[in-house]
Amino acid sequence: MKIYAISDLHLSINNPKPMDIFGAVWDNYLEDIEKSLACVKPDDLVLLAGDLSWAMTLDAAKPDLDYIGKYNGRKVITRGNHDYWWKGISAVRAALPETVYAIQNDCLRFENVILCGSRGWSADDRSEDGKRLYARELLRIEMSLQAMNKIRTDGDKAVFMLHYPPFTARFDSTPVSELFEKYGVNAVVYGHLHGKNCYSKKLFVKNGVKYYLTSCDQVGNKAVEIEV
Repeated sequence: MKIYAISDLHLSINNPKPMDIFGAVWDNYLEDIEKSLACVKPDDLVLLAGDLSWAMTLDAAKPDLDYIGKYNGRKVITRGNHDYWWKGISAVRAALPETVYAIQNDCLRFENVILCGSRGWSADDRSEDGKRLYARELLRIEMSLQAMNKIRTDGDKAVFMLHYPPFTARFDSTPVSELFEKYGVNAVVYGHLHGKNCYSKKLFVKNGVKYYLTSCDQVGNKAVEIEV
């Protein structure tokens, strides 16, 4: 089983919202992503860490969910800051195609890999509201890690799907990255960052944890293979 990741697809299958207004890197980006996933086998995992759809309701997001359902492999999604259609995990799971799974502050096992997931928040948002949201998301991240700990056995690998970057813009440690170290996470997949001038490193290793940036425009619209 191999693990691939690509995030921030910003789909709008039934109500097209051209993404190329954000730059040439978005030209035909979905075709490029599909080509990069052609090598994926049925038992492989494809991780999609947030900002899947521009839709505002779950019904409106259904065509976008069905679209990713056609990708090869087993797809796992988490919520991003633009996923306004994601109102409750039970309703989301009921709407998913057969080969798509959702994680929200909990975890799922696939063979010897345990996937955790949460949205997170920006460590650089120092407003009062930002600090409140960060504290709330920190609790939710630990909920997912605690769920993982209950089922983890020797030899299991832990991968965390997080939408927001786990670091500050200077790649300083944060309470989030410290949790990943505390719980022995092997790899973290995150997105959210866009544009030429964003702070980004496609792969960053800190204190034994591998951090993969997978925003599609930052990785050339090609799925990233995740090594655990």
